[in-house]
Amino acid sequence: MLPRWSGTLAVKAAVFITVMCCALAALLGVLVHVQVTNQTVDQARERALQRLAQATERYEAGDTLRRGAGVDPPGLPGSLRELAVAGDRGTMVAELEGRPVMWAAGPVDGGRALAVAVDYGQQARTIDGLDRAILWSSGLAIGATLLVGSFAVTRVTRRLHTTALVARRISAGDLDARVNDPRTRPRPAPRLRAHLKNQAHTKDPTRPKNPAPQDPDRPKNPAPQDPDRPKNPAPQDSDRPKVPARPKDPARPKGSARPQDEVAAVAAALDSMAASLQGKLLAEQRFTADVAHELRTPLTGLHAAAELLPPGRPTELVRDRVAALRTLTEDLLEISRLDTGRERLELDTEQLGPLVERVVRASGSGTRVVVVRDVAVETDRRRLERVLGNLVANAHKHGRGPVVLTVDGPVVTVRDHGDGFPEYLVAHGPQRFRTEGGARGHGLGLTIALGQAEVLGARLEFANAPDGGAVATLELPVD
Repeated sequence: MLPRWSGTLAVKAAVFITVMCCALAALLGVLVHVQVTNQTVDQARERALQRLAQATERYEAGDTLRRGAGVDPPGLPGSLRELAVAGDRGTMVAELEGRPVMWAAGPVDGGRALAVAVDYGQQARTIDGLDRAILWSSGLAIGATLLVGSFAVTRVTRRLHTTALVARRISAGDLDARVNDPRTRPRPAPRLRAHLKNQAHTKDPTRPKNPAPQDPDRPKNPAPQDPDRPKNPAPQDSDRPKVPARPKDPARPKGSARPQDEVAAVAAALDSMAASLQGKLLAEQRFTADVAHELRTPLTGLHAAAELLPPGRPTELVRDRVAALRTLTEDLLEISRLDTGRERLELDTEQLGPLVERVVRASGSGTRVVVVRDVAVETDRRRLERVLGNLVANAHKHGRGPVVLTVDGPVVTVRDHGDGFPEYLVAHGPQRFRTEGGARGHGLGLTIALGQAEVLGARLEFANAPDGGAVATLELPVD
């Protein structure tokens, strides 16, 4: 069974290596077999012809023929006898009494053939042994090449798998993931981690027990501080979300680096792209947080001033716009806090049915609540109310009634009967400051709902009903 990091590339490479090795082994085996067989047959033929020449001299001299020679001997192949009777000499390998022999035949008087049989068993066994050696050596060579090639290919596929894993983590929102980051590599075994930990806590025997003496020329008391300088720094605003600094690019070499192969180049390019993307997103988050925070103070004063205006239609318009600006600012601050990923949950056990009814009553809208199956969930009540409130408000603002909120166990569905969600929202999720079709708003309500759902560990999906209308489904985690 193949490991998890292997895939079609490793299988294709193994098959290709096997096929090429088999073809090369077959080609070399055939060449060696033909060459050795031709050489062995030529030697046996030359020996048989020499014996035939000696037998011809003895026959013409009237001497007795030696063993293995004779005129029209039994077992002589018919084709070779016809060749000899026609006046030519020839040789042929054939079976004689169950053993291979090399026949050599020539013409004699009376239309007969003088033939000599030379033992060919040793040469046949040599060729058979050579064929077996070729098969065994080819098999061993193919196996060794396949192991070495598979090892090399799996090293590449493992690196490609790590690169793909980091790319998926980046797509999922983990912008700190890097290919060359040790956190993406396999962790050591528990025993090895314990051994390293023990080594870390072991004292160095070469380290001096007493610290180095201080410089006697150094003043014991520090320099006096500036009396005009405040002792304590100004406290930071707790409402301002802390945006982490831009990380260093791990793909940037510190010095002269060795030449990189193609996989390393792809990994370095992915790390560089991730670092650049993370830097841009962090800069955007920092800008959003700074703008939202700086707008709070003037908007607070503007709201107080609007409350002092005399009653009238212009005053209502001003107060309405100021309230919209304050809501937008608070939404931006909330999105900035969600972007930092430092939100903490305050978990408590809540009955989902009564919680949903409270959200609908607080919204003041004509939303119909249907509880199919109530369930108790462990969640952050404030964040869950925020998610459901935004979904209900979006359904009434951008859809048409009736709006139905259904509770079926840990699954909560909010549906309206309007034109449905835009295609980009169903495919890619909500995007801040993007609306279509002349809709009012800034696209922040669903963005906040999605972010708070992720903090809760819930899954929020957006779809359109077949008979029309938008459907938002929130699936809460349960134990």
